[in-house]
Amino acid sequence: MDKTIKHIGTLSGKVLLFGGVYSNLQALEALKAVAEKEEIKPENCICTGDIVGYCAQPEETVQLFKLWKANSVLGNVEIQLIEGEEDCGCDFTEGSRCDGFSKLWYPFAQSQLSKNSIEHLKTIPDHIIFNYANKKVAVVHGDYFNVSEFVFKSTDWSVKSKTLEATNSDVIIAGHCGLPFSHEQDQKLWLNPGVIGMPANDGTPQVWYAILEDVNGEMKFTHHNLDYNYKLTNSLMKNGLLPEEYARTIITGIWDNTEILPAIESGLQGFGINL
Repeated sequence: MDKTIKHIGTLSGKVLLFGGVYSNLQALEALKAVAEKEEIKPENCICTGDIVGYCAQPEETVQLFKLWKANSVLGNVEIQLIEGEEDCGCDFTEGSRCDGFSKLWYPFAQSQLSKNSIEHLKTIPDHIIFNYANKKVAVVHGDYFNVSEFVFKSTDWSVKSKTLEATNSDVIIAGHCGLPFSHEQDQKLWLNPGVIGMPANDGTPQVWYAILEDVNGEMKFTHHNLDYNYKLTNSLMKNGLLPEEYARTIITGIWDNTEILPAIESGLQGFGINL
């Protein structure tokens, strides 16, 4: 399938970056409130994909996202839902715990989404391009070549540089891996704002987003953690249809497993996020 690229022009003012809403309506409501308090326009709010996922309110989440009019790229989950596939396309190892859990949450999400929500997901592009503070910025989910590619801070720069080159960009905003980080090299930047739908394996229930600012023509970014009503999210997930382990992670901030993580990131489990 050909990639769709949405050019949104030159942005000014603050830009809110986030990813992985994962059907977590309470986190999305809290982040939308942050955007409104900071007076960040909806078109300056950009999601790295996976609006739908592990939590209990996929339909309500997509509808709120649609109402907000924030921008997003397609995550692997949206692509699979649009195409009516039977799995989430997360590229988990077959037979792994993550693979097993996806056999619960993905059919649940599929069963909850209205035709209207699926039609909205179809309007989302694969990638977004914009200019900001004299930089060309590209937004991807995994990387430019593979929506399900897990790219971490420890991932070699040679991997990241291929996406920078392919998009002819100075900055890549990416998602998918679930952890916030930045990696700068050769005057280029790879920035993952983190996700708001699940904690970052850091031992707290808070979730993560980032804000770009233009300071005298220079692009600056800051990572922020988000408080939200995680206890409600947890209780809604205990519906007998979703993995209890994911509901527990919402509270504890610790992932059930570190199957997808490289050794460096796996070793940081529960130690907080160092940004």
